[in-house]
Amino acid sequence: MGMAATQARFLSLTARKSNVEFQGQQINQQRTTLSNESASYYSELCNMVVPTPPSIDNYTKISYTFNDGAMTNTVTTMLANPNRTEDNVPYLISYVQQWEDDYSPVEAASSFVSKNANGFYIGNTQLRLLGNAGLNPVVGNAIRLDGKDYNVEQDDDGKYYVNENYIKTSYEECSDEDINNFSYFLYDDMTKTALPLNKDGDNFTTLDGEAVTDLTNLVICLYNENETNPDYATQIVIANEDGTYTKEVFSEATKRRDLTSEEIASITTTFEIPDEELTREEAYRHLLNEKYNSNDQDGQWYVRYVKDSQTGTEVPYFYNAAKLENQDFISGYASTNCYTIGTTTRTKEVVNAPGTVERDTSGRYISITLFEKNKEGKIDRNSAITYTLTTNTITDEKAYNDALNEYNYQQAQYDKKVQDINSKLEIVQQQDKSLELNLKQLDTEEQAINTEMEAVNKVISKNIQDTFGTFKATG
Repeated sequence: MGMAATQARFLSLTARKSNVEFQGQQINQQRTTLSNESASYYSELCNMVVPTPPSIDNYTKISYTFNDGAMTNTVTTMLANPNRTEDNVPYLISYVQQWEDDYSPVEAASSFVSKNANGFYIGNTQLRLLGNAGLNPVVGNAIRLDGKDYNVEQDDDGKYYVNENYIKTSYEECSDEDINNFSYFLYDDMTKTALPLNKDGDNFTTLDGEAVTDLTNLVICLYNENETNPDYATQIVIANEDGTYTKEVFSEATKRRDLTSEEIASITTTFEIPDEELTREEAYRHLLNEKYNSNDQDGQWYVRYVKDSQTGTEVPYFYNAAKLENQDFISGYASTNCYTIGTTTRTKEVVNAPGTVERDTSGRYISITLFEKNKEGKIDRNSAITYTLTTNTITDEKAYNDALNEYNYQQAQYDKKVQDINSKLEIVQQQDKSLELNLKQLDTEEQAINTEMEAVNKVISKNIQDTFGTFKATG
């Protein structure tokens, strides 16, 4: 029985050893897979292209300009003249002229327009057709208040008001001439009268020569001979503690006065449009059609005028009649494009103008001479005009900023990908380290099994030797 148990133990250890070896093979296979995965990540990391930031030089160019009166001209091309031998002019020069047109239609903020049976309105102001008096019965409103006539205005909220005139009182320091022209009076509170005084140095006397010592109610005045209104001809003077004098100054001013419902009912409607205004509006209509309605030079426009609070001038605002009349009005209202008169930058290209150029020692152009052609198409040498060229370094900031934004995006993508790969490599390294620890444990277990198998093998060998020795002695 001892021999059988020992052999069974040996077989069990052999099975355990085979299992440990199999597990070790499995771990080595997993580590090989992780090694291949790690190599793939490193290869991907090495093959990544690092983003390159844009250079400002790639978006910068040199241009040449020259001024011709109010125009700024930018040279675009200078080509060799194919007839340079005949013309004796080496270049054909193209350039772009640029100038400010301060009388041009421009876009304004869109307007909210309402519609009813009588026409189109912005607030309570009815739009009228531009440049056509016969189709515009209502063009303005007026009212008489306190004996004075005013034009009625209407704000964006539809409220009616007038700019009422009044006399504004302010104060300014008296000049030496003013001081020499002072008039002095002694005011009597009881009689509400002013007694004229004479001044000699610091002494005051009445016109009869009687000395005046009590100057409690002394009044100093200036008389403005140029003032037509007697109410404002006399200016009160104030004596300041520092010895200077300040006088009243009267000036005309206006202030807004909102109209009551009764006053609104008394508004007088006017019907006439001056001929010069119709002429000006016809010019407006031509400009508008030329710029925005080129396919229909007879196109109609609606207009309304709004007073500029700073300049006091009436500013026109225009609305395309065809688009307005075809507009979809939801509940009677619609938003529509609006235009006015303003300043725009105009350009014109001049192509293949014959000319010559002059350079400095560095090779940069410093002047340009342009020629005109006569009726026969020949160069007129007497028409030469020389302009000084200005060198400008122009950077396309928008394109550069777009490229820089693209670089920042690509760099962020690159950094994120590197971070992702490093995270994956870290996970692989942790997994490999864990497998390595498991493999060391299996090695330790295998060594222990081998040691135990050697011991069992010795027992088996001794049992066999003892058994065969017994049989040998018996024989």
